[in-house]
Amino acid sequence: MRVRVIGAGVAGLSCAVELAERGATVEVLEHAPSLESAGCSWFAGGMLAPWCELESATPLIARLGLEGIAWWERRFRGTVVNGTLVLAQQRDTAELRQFGRRTSSFETLEGAALDALEPDLAGRFAAGLYFREEGHLDPRAALAALLARSYELGATVRFGVAGETGAHGAQELIDCTGLAARRALPDLRGVRGEMLVLRAPELRLQRPVRLLHPRLPVYLVPRGAGVYMVGASMLESDAQTRISARSLLELLSAAYALHPAFGEAEVLETGSAVRAAFPDNLPRLRRVGAALYVNGLYRHGFLLAPALARRAALLVLEGQHFAEVMDEDPRQRRLA
Repeated sequence: MRVRVIGAGVAGLSCAVELAERGATVEVLEHAPSLESAGCSWFAGGMLAPWCELESATPLIARLGLEGIAWWERRFRGTVVNGTLVLAQQRDTAELRQFGRRTSSFETLEGAALDALEPDLAGRFAAGLYFREEGHLDPRAALAALLARSYELGATVRFGVAGETGAHGAQELIDCTGLAARRALPDLRGVRGEMLVLRAPELRLQRPVRLLHPRLPVYLVPRGAGVYMVGASMLESDAQTRISARSLLELLSAAYALHPAFGEAEVLETGSAVRAAFPDNLPRLRRVGAALYVNGLYRHGFLLAPALARRAALLVLEGQHFAEVMDEDPRQRRLA
């Protein structure tokens, strides 16, 4: 079967890999001129944190996310599964307790056990929640690996090409264009994520750290060689703008609150991107006209893309139905 995929972000490339591995002839079209400018995936945090996400998401996200971790471990050697550490300042311990009540699969660490997990934070926090089974990856390296795997499997990937809405010789069309698909998916909305990249070579944090705060919870992800990504993904906005001065100050303040060494860190990069979400923040596979839309991954792009891609491939190639991510069964519609 010939399948055209529109969009070369994490969702589109994951679909390309899943389809090509199952024997489909795949063509990927991306309107951006390069992988570096192909949508919001370039500015993602890369946290694979299904249990932490239960704090504000449904169990479906955790279930799909666990599939995602296993998928990345098989296909991207840069995947690191060594847990997530959730912390709060002494004045925000109520936030930590509330986070624990809403999530699962963690252990509470205090004192020496907490200090041993992240020695560079020793003595700075009284307690933390450790989600041992979670992981993280470098989104940009992971995208490059997916692109390389697509080529290896014989897929064609074309950059700087507008994605036509017709299949044009392909038997199936899969649209993975995020918020750009809002004309066909009018219930999509934008959620802006903002990030900065810091270099603090004297710190050696080993795993993602979430610092809880009533107004702006943030996360910090190690990238190696003393480089850290600091981000927040909770801004309800469609505006494709650069990071605001206020957000930059808040992210820097949060990093400094985690460890004062970040006050001397070198700012390597700032960025922002708008992610697509449905009203319930759950992902969808949705048929509209000739296209199957893979969309609504919200802030869980790298976590959920593998599970959505597998389901999209099985739907397209075998006609399977996945009620948990589909509004209706197209087989029943054909019978009506």
